[in-house]
Amino acid sequence: MSKRDELIAKYAADLKDKCGVNPDMDLLTKVTIGCGPSIYNRDASTVSASDDKECETVKQNFIKNKLGVSDAGKADAALNNAMDTYGRSTKNKYRAVVYYLITKDLNKESIYN
Repeated sequence: MSKRDELIAKYAADLKDKCGVNPDMDLLTKVTIGCGPSIYNRDASTVSASDDKECETVKQNFIKNKLGVSDAGKADAALNNAMDTYGRSTKNKYRAVVYYLITKDLNKESIYN
């Protein structure tokens, strides 16, 4: 099993166990691939809900630029929903899982087709 496959399995387990979501594995794989090499970097592979600068980066680079959602209210709501679903007390929120949750929340799965 490749390192990426191991990470995807770990992300799927987080979605099931911590988020109560039965993941669409095809979409999760595409979102993970879309994260690029950041998934292999300990710091870059996670998102800190308490870091305002990092949350702004997620909204700008992922929600606005990748998903095409320019409505700030929708972006804020999607990010907050993802953080609430993942559990704000969960220390390590994997970027691919957060992006997956945001993509599903905004119904932007077609971006990855």
